[in-house]
Amino acid sequence: MHDPHMALVAGGLLLAGVMASPVRADWPHWRGDGGNGVSLTAKPPVAFGPDRGLRWKTELPGRGSSSPVVSGERVFVTTAVAMEGEQGALDFRLLCFDRRTGREAWSRSCVKAVPHEGTHETNGFASASPCTDGERVYAHFGSRGLHCFTLAGEPLWTRDFGDMTVRNGFGEGSSPTLAGDLIVVPWDHEGPSRLYALDKRTGKTVWETPRDEPTCWATPLVVADAGGTTQVVMNGQNAARGYDLTTGKELWRCGGQTVRPCASAVAAGGTAWIGSGFRGAFLGAFDLAGRGDLAGGPHVLWTKQSGTPDVASPLLSGNRLFYYKEKSGLLTCVDAATGAAHYETARVPGVARTYASPVAADGRVYLTDRSGRITVIADAPALEVLAENDVGEGVDATPAPAGESLFVRGERHLFRFAAD
Repeated sequence: MHDPHMALVAGGLLLAGVMASPVRADWPHWRGDGGNGVSLTAKPPVAFGPDRGLRWKTELPGRGSSSPVVSGERVFVTTAVAMEGEQGALDFRLLCFDRRTGREAWSRSCVKAVPHEGTHETNGFASASPCTDGERVYAHFGSRGLHCFTLAGEPLWTRDFGDMTVRNGFGEGSSPTLAGDLIVVPWDHEGPSRLYALDKRTGKTVWETPRDEPTCWATPLVVADAGGTTQVVMNGQNAARGYDLTTGKELWRCGGQTVRPCASAVAAGGTAWIGSGFRGAFLGAFDLAGRGDLAGGPHVLWTKQSGTPDVASPLLSGNRLFYYKEKSGLLTCVDAATGAAHYETARVPGVARTYASPVAADGRVYLTDRSGRITVIADAPALEVLAENDVGEGVDATPAPAGESLFVRGERHLFRFAAD
């Protein structure tokens, strides 16, 4: 078994994912370049709001809670727009905005359809976030397909995986993940569940792996283990698992997660942290060198059975792991290697109800309340509040720190904030 603390120290701020290996001033995936919720290059503002640091504010058509992604001079978001005169029909769209001005560069209709089933009142039909490799942008609408475009908006290909049957009509929301030449697509529902790896250039299936899992809203994390094997790490109600990225073969599993998991994994230094917090609580640190069933063995490095996250995913910044208790704003920060608490279920001013995941940049952590309040704290072992902000409307999407800016997708608008 490797020493996780030494691995984290040696790795420093190394990005764990392989979605995009260079460090860039972009935010190409809703979890950032490495999948852990951290930007190593962004310097977004600490204090901001409608009257401070607002560079632009652009009205968004339709409804969605997908997060914005940033590539070069472009910002992408998805939405679902009600079609006039057609009962229940939606136009599922990918929108592109100019990063500097907020002006719409282009808008593309991916598909028009009447959803085959409903969704939760707090969810919509555009919850999965887009992703980009700097050459193409991918918009995923679950049962309404995966759609690939050039950055200029030219359609390249579309894949239709059929219809999901989602538990209790909660709606869909898992996002795909780019990894080298592949795009990894999760497909967990109440029917036959799968994990797909597609050729990102053509949309053709490279492999697909059955999953004995009911509905799960987590997003895959792609990360190399200490032995050099690149894995796809996925949460799941029955078990957290790792798969070989090249073949789709299951490498390891470990039970203990709660029902209807939403939170995505984070990883660094050969360790992955995976948790859930609905009708129970579980968070585990897993040595990715393990194989087979890890339960009860040495490759489960530590676990928690209280205060664990539900909808929002954890944040891994350096050797600190931040996460909320359930959907509340009660925040815990632990040493990632040992699980020892720096502080636990601490009340943060302005943060009480959370869907958006915490993000970190430039020594700060950004915590978003569903009301649209965003509290900034120090990225440090001690809880230190630096600023309390309010964008003026509800926010369920995870903000995107990129360059000197913070891009926030609200209920009705897309915002860009930058320091004065």
